[in-house]
Amino acid sequence: MSARTRPPFRADHVGSLLRPPELLEAREAHAAGRLDDAGLKQAEDEAIRDVVRMQEEAGLQSVTDGEFRRASWHMDFIYSLDGVSKAPGNLSVRFHNAEGDIEFTPAALHIDGKLGVSQTIFAEAFEFLQSVASEAQTPKLTIPSPSMVHYRGGRAAVDESVYPDMDGFWDDLTSAYAEEVRRLGELGCTYLQFDDTSLAYLNDPKQREMIAAQGADAEHLHEAYISHINEALANRPEGMAVTTHMCRGNFRSSWVAEGGYDFVAEALFGELDVDGFFMEWDDARSGSFEPLRFVPKSKQVVLGLVTTKRGELESKDDLKRRIEEASQYVDVDQLCLSPQCGFSSTVEGNVLSREQQAAKLALIVETAKEVWG
Repeated sequence: MSARTRPPFRADHVGSLLRPPELLEAREAHAAGRLDDAGLKQAEDEAIRDVVRMQEEAGLQSVTDGEFRRASWHMDFIYSLDGVSKAPGNLSVRFHNAEGDIEFTPAALHIDGKLGVSQTIFAEAFEFLQSVASEAQTPKLTIPSPSMVHYRGGRAAVDESVYPDMDGFWDDLTSAYAEEVRRLGELGCTYLQFDDTSLAYLNDPKQREMIAAQGADAEHLHEAYISHINEALANRPEGMAVTTHMCRGNFRSSWVAEGGYDFVAEALFGELDVDGFFMEWDDARSGSFEPLRFVPKSKQVVLGLVTTKRGELESKDDLKRRIEEASQYVDVDQLCLSPQCGFSSTVEGNVLSREQQAAKLALIVETAKEVWG
């Protein structure tokens, strides 16, 4: 990949897309025992073929499977790691939107064995995506970052008989991720994205208070996370572009955290060894562009200016104006454009139509062409 064409692309998207009604019905039938595994896979295959065509018609150069084979953006992957078990959800999270709050109890996890990767996670899903993507499209795989295995439960989720100290936990976790990255490279993955809400959440003082109450070092946790992500990526295959996406929560058009990127920005941009940063800036809750002053010349920033929380289409002129504002802090040639988050981080999806989703993706491509050519 050349420096001009390597991901992220000028017009890109985060990963998850709205599931079609037929796929939701198939998942429901499968859960109820009315559809077998083969039937569900056939429904997923058909839906993925369709959504790949939609991305191509929108003019996107990268393509994902919409995360259609997952229930959530992160837990399907995390539960596939050796040593991770499902646990009863016991922590309620309050999501916010313009209409009020939504109480949600997310899936929980327990580390009760040595962490590792026995089989390449999402291998079959990625190979199918490769088989249906056109030659003009670069297949992208999205997975949760190592930070998310820790942020969801902290020390309390790690069995002390397995890991008496957290250094051993981190050593095995980053080694497992390094092995997964190596295997994905062998499959031909050239565009990998680590999704990491923690690096956005930790900008919110309320989130840092929660982390401190759990006994962690809330003022420096982001620095530890950055270090561990770097360990996981230290030996990534040559030619594999890696980005990270950071949002403040995305469930049924609602969010959790707020505040700009100021708290993490210097360490994030200066130390995290990735090629690009997907960041949300779709409203005032996301803060200013000023943290971009820390971005080094070798990195790309994908401005998430188009919201996935609402269906109303943004103004192209407003998007161009905001790109110009961001370019006051980092060279415009280091910038790209995307939605602020996925359209469906969980099966439920956000509150907009598939037609509105397609229109937003097309707007991103059109705007990027007019800004960067």
